[in-house]
Amino acid sequence: MIVCPNAKINLGLEVVRRRSDGYHDIETLFVPVPSLRDVLEVVKADKADMVQYGIPCDVPVEKNLCFKAFRLMQEQFGIGNVNIFLYKNIPMGAGLGGGSSDAAFTLMAINEVFQLGLDKGRLASLAAKLGSDCPFFIYNTPMFASGRGEILEPYPIDLTRYRIEVIAPGIHISTAEAYAAIDSGPLPGKDESLKERLAMPVENWRENVVNDFEAYAFAKYPTLAKLKSELYDRGAIYASMTGSGSAMYALFEK
Repeated sequence: MIVCPNAKINLGLEVVRRRSDGYHDIETLFVPVPSLRDVLEVVKADKADMVQYGIPCDVPVEKNLCFKAFRLMQEQFGIGNVNIFLYKNIPMGAGLGGGSSDAAFTLMAINEVFQLGLDKGRLASLAAKLGSDCPFFIYNTPMFASGRGEILEPYPIDLTRYRIEVIAPGIHISTAEAYAAIDSGPLPGKDESLKERLAMPVENWRENVVNDFEAYAFAKYPTLAKLKSELYDRGAIYASMTGSGSAMYALFEK
């Protein structure tokens, strides 16, 4: 079975509080980007294995999220072995969720290949075991996320007027390092909830919908701040970094 895992962007990303378990509660709006995709094939096999093409990845097979997704399904449902073939096109370590998307699509593909009959709710609960934003890709529709990013609720938003342009500058930003930078100072205070600010006209987002990780990323990599400025100079209605970086995106009028 062949599927095409897609990327995502974050419309706003705010760190709400630090948790006692070492994680952070966040608020963000996940939006799928169907124009930026990997290609994933899952087939039954005598021996479990995985091969990756496209963008190089040095991660051992057993530590790859796709293979972890397979092992999880094998443990849960006693399925046979598979071969996984992944053509990697979504830039890694850029905040676009490519690895999480690949893992979620692996779960869905295995569900179909072995005819397990799992609904999206069950698949999402399994995806949460693999990563905080993996459940989003099971639904793959705009979702407002809270908690660690795993608490999802549908959020109606119409972006059909806009073209989404994504730029990955090739800078790898460690998520752990980005959160450590947030922890080094006071959390940004907000007068209104992110939901309220996302309800504003898109033209008002520039000054109101923010990604809390930009301050750290832009200070360490001034190229990113320059890139965002250039997107606005080119006529973007809204531009932002996605996730903890370093990919940037912009909404342009079609």
